[in-house]
Amino acid sequence: MNEPQPLTTATELPDGAVRLLDADGTLHQDTRFTPYLADLDEAALQRMYRLMATERRVDSEGTSLQRQGQLALWVPAIGQEGAQAGALTALHDSDWIFPTYREHLFALGRGVTPGQLFELFRGASHAGWTAEDHRLQPYTLVLAAQTLHATGYAWGIQRDQAGWDADRLRREGQIALACFGDGASSEGDVHESMVFAASFNLPVVFFCQNNQWAISVPASTQTRVPLAQRAAGYGFEGITVDGNDPLAMYAVTAWAAEQARTGAGPVLVEAHTFRVGAHTTADDPTKYRTREEEAAWAGVDPMARLEKYLRATGAAGTDPDGFFADVAAEGERLAAQSREAVLAMTGDAIAPLEAVFDTVYAEPHPLVAEEKAWHRAWQAGFADAADATDAIDAPDAADGGRRA
Repeated sequence: MNEPQPLTTATELPDGAVRLLDADGTLHQDTRFTPYLADLDEAALQRMYRLMATERRVDSEGTSLQRQGQLALWVPAIGQEGAQAGALTALHDSDWIFPTYREHLFALGRGVTPGQLFELFRGASHAGWTAEDHRLQPYTLVLAAQTLHATGYAWGIQRDQAGWDADRLRREGQIALACFGDGASSEGDVHESMVFAASFNLPVVFFCQNNQWAISVPASTQTRVPLAQRAAGYGFEGITVDGNDPLAMYAVTAWAAEQARTGAGPVLVEAHTFRVGAHTTADDPTKYRTREEEAAWAGVDPMARLEKYLRATGAAGTDPDGFFADVAAEGERLAAQSREAVLAMTGDAIAPLEAVFDTVYAEPHPLVAEEKAWHRAWQAGFADAADATDAIDAPDAADGGRRA
């Protein structure tokens, strides 16, 4: 058995990985994927950058709000904007996205407001948006469960589109995008999803954002070979992409979506990227990462890379400085709106915790009834009932925003 060759630097890509845009903004040609860039006009490129920049600003606000005790938890996605922006831009508006809990750019790009996004992390609701309105399912906190949901939904899509010819599938067909991380790739749910998707040739694209760390466990521990190579074991293609290259992410995802959409079956896209911040605001990455690794990845930042390209090609418009200033101002406006929305989530704006038990299942469930009774008994144990309500309905800054 051949031993896998380790990467020699933190940012080195595995052999065969797709990169179109260098860190300095130089664009390379690729026979297979460059043709897909023809559909990226100036407006699409500008929107891609705008989404990346505004998400990053809202993301930073999320961390600040959690540190101030206004959110129970926050899951940063800074550093992964290029992977998400490229993939989102390649999808049709009718395609369905099944996120984990770090797909903030997908959410904002599909019209979810920052306030709606923060509802979950404030504990104000199960999810701040209706899935059907955005073709974006609620965040899934159970690791890898969304890959099963996406595969099952793709099966339904396939049945609804039975009998369509290739041309109609290309124009009107839907796909499901199943998002997961390198850590979740070790879960059995991912394996089961890929087996089922391959068996029935389902219109699903498995989208793995390999951000190098499954909390404190490095990707090298998760797998001996690039994650994309696992697809071969299921009978479909897997491709590793420079996830900090938004243009490569767009081109590869557009190709993968086309394959799934037209009946060629599932595809696994592994975006080789980096989580700049903590896994969540309950994590301290300085305990397991080096400053040298973080500095190396800062040198291939996806936003800086795309900005250089937009300036060099004139795609930022006739007044590039004005364009980037406008984007920055929009980010500040969204951050302010985010804060206002979160601070308004008080009193009647937040359902009492007891109401959560009533919305787990459509019909009464004996286990949920038992848990609700336990909760009532626990709450009754407080000397002052109001103290109990405060303890469970308000984030506690002293314990990092976790609920009692």
